[in-house]
Amino acid sequence: MSHIIILEIGIAVFLVALVGLLANRLRFSVIPFFIIIGMILGNKEYPSFVADFLAYVNNPDITSWVDKVWAFFTFSESKPFIDFMGRLGVLFLLFYLGLEFSVSRLLKSGKSIVTGGTLYVFLNFVSGLLIGWLMNLPFKEMMVLCGLMTSSSTAIVAKVLTDLKRTANPETEVIMGMIMFDDLFIAMHISFLSGLILTGGTSFWSVLGTSLLALGFILAFLIFGRKLVPSIDKILHDKSSELFILIIFSLLFVIAGFSETIHVAEAIGALMAGLVFADSKYLKKIESMVLPYKDFFGAMFFFSFGLSIDIYSLGGAVGWGALAAFVTVLGNIASGYFAAYFSKLKPRSSFDIGFTLSARGEFSIIMANIGKAGGLLPVLQSFVVVYVLLLSVISPLLTKESRNIWNALFGKEQKASKARKTLEELEASVQEKELE
Repeated sequence: MSHIIILEIGIAVFLVALVGLLANRLRFSVIPFFIIIGMILGNKEYPSFVADFLAYVNNPDITSWVDKVWAFFTFSESKPFIDFMGRLGVLFLLFYLGLEFSVSRLLKSGKSIVTGGTLYVFLNFVSGLLIGWLMNLPFKEMMVLCGLMTSSSTAIVAKVLTDLKRTANPETEVIMGMIMFDDLFIAMHISFLSGLILTGGTSFWSVLGTSLLALGFILAFLIFGRKLVPSIDKILHDKSSELFILIIFSLLFVIAGFSETIHVAEAIGALMAGLVFADSKYLKKIESMVLPYKDFFGAMFFFSFGLSIDIYSLGGAVGWGALAAFVTVLGNIASGYFAAYFSKLKPRSSFDIGFTLSARGEFSIIMANIGKAGGLLPVLQSFVVVYVLLLSVISPLLTKESRNIWNALFGKEQKASKARKTLEELEASVQEKELE
């Protein structure tokens, strides 16, 4: 059956593109559509209406034919390769994020961003502790839950701000500053989870040692990696496009692979590689070359995640996921209020900030996958599906209607009207100008 792998992959890519077109037509984020199509097609069990039909017909030939067709559309032969494509998607997503990240930009944003970002991380992390406690989760599962509830989706946030044409708004700088601050925290938290879960460490000291190793790896790249950029630029100088991209990709995969060997998540290695190349004079060329790979493999990442989910196992997580989504939106409105206050923005900006940052996506799934790789409770996978699907749909809708929601709750802001001059005052001012 190996001869149908290419055909299966072609069908998978076609279906992903098809639902992407549908999402764009409906002006929704594409991420939930990619996950849903994967969940629908990834289950070996028939939908109930198909099973009922086969039982009603009771024809072995028809059943055998349906079995073959259904096995084909569940990508049974190509699933390992699709999973690998999804793994590459994580690397390209994090590498591209590193290219767009700037530590100097974060420092320039000022105290207000740091304060707002700290409150954002704190409120969302505490929300994760609350939900984890209510679900009676063990410590490791609770730490994963806290991480996936704290990580906003950079991809969705950037798309929403662009689609709504709010990139030039004053609150957008605050939002992007808080996103960068959150990404820094998530990088640290993934390193902590790697030490806690992936190495199998049980003692406090073993976990601490692995976490410190991950922290040292990150700091080494931030401090020493950028000093190598001039040398890398010399290597890249006047190279053909094929050699240029081969050099970039080889360094990306080596760095990500090396980080995995020292029990640091490969996603962090990819992020660090992006941070190094962010200071290259060829940054724009690197971004333009990586962008198509990021988009393609990123889409396959969400699709492959959907394939790994048993759609019939979500029932027990729906309530918890919905509650967590509600708590996340409330917590983000609170952090948005403080961020707007410290940034001296209008109070209504708190809704713009809070609703925009409520989106969840790639980082939440990455941390849930760390839990899966570490053999943690399967409920985390079901939970993150419900949680991400809800917030990746609800957050853009709330952001779009944020001004209307504010006006409905608190009324429109009254603009100060300019004092009107009387006819005599106007005539007097005209006469004064004529005399001058």
